[in-house]
Amino acid sequence: MDTTTRAGFVALIGEPNAGKSTLLNRMVGAKISIVTHKVQTTRTRIRGVCMEGQSQIVFVDTPGLFRPRRRLDRAMVKAAWGGAADADIVVLLIEAQRGLTEGAKAIIGRMADELPRDRPVALAINKIDRVKAESLLSLAEEANSAFPFARTFMISAEKGYGVPALREWLAGMVPEGPWFYPEDQLADLPMRMIAAEMTREKLTLRLHEELPYQLTVETEKWEDRADGSTRIDQIVYVARDGHKGIVLGNRGETIKAIGAAARADISEFLGRTVHLFLTVKVRPNWLEEAERYSEMGLEFKDGDA
Repeated sequence: MDTTTRAGFVALIGEPNAGKSTLLNRMVGAKISIVTHKVQTTRTRIRGVCMEGQSQIVFVDTPGLFRPRRRLDRAMVKAAWGGAADADIVVLLIEAQRGLTEGAKAIIGRMADELPRDRPVALAINKIDRVKAESLLSLAEEANSAFPFARTFMISAEKGYGVPALREWLAGMVPEGPWFYPEDQLADLPMRMIAAEMTREKLTLRLHEELPYQLTVETEKWEDRADGSTRIDQIVYVARDGHKGIVLGNRGETIKAIGAAARADISEFLGRTVHLFLTVKVRPNWLEEAERYSEMGLEFKDGDA
């Protein structure tokens, strides 16, 4: 039996909504990265830790790569390429239904410039359960003629098809060496931030039509109580007064429903009873505050607005 330990970083890159967060959660076996049907959901490079045999695979779930317009967009795209360049292995996800879109071609075109030449890059064609087999083969051929991928995997991150084969390959590809994290650790983000991200997911799901990206969540207080429960106080920051009313809803019903859903997810993740208290505050310029960026693990540059 091989007792050699391995550990390495794997960057998941791709267009927004390609399924990176879903794949991360499937690999790790816990809900770490928030998943919504809105693009640009993942703002931080959340690391999920997955054990496969004697290998520890640390996933860097990068923000989706897209054409940036605002300061926040540019910081997210820079973080995505930075995370990919620093990783031991890169996995490019493309959506089977959409195929090689202009966005996917642009990412493939930049990989040669952004990634070290010896960096293994695997192609994962996701959501294969939604298309016919013939189109999958032609898509794989087209992609591999555009870039020398180390391996190609056909997967469904949501259903789990093909994910074990990808995980086993990654486990064998990460470098030999000691593990970076304790065996039972799932993520290296502070729990306060994971809890805030879970609440932001519920807000995005509920309010995606009205407020797609105009809000953020911060965990203000965290108190582990003697009875084994945890009290968490969070602030939902919105950019305008009108947004506050939308988040609160009629007689506070919207924020109550969001709080209940977030509390259930956080309780399940922590494995204990959680008392969650949400406050909504207007902060007009939160998208331009350097402090918000550093909390999200993004770089804020003056003159980049």
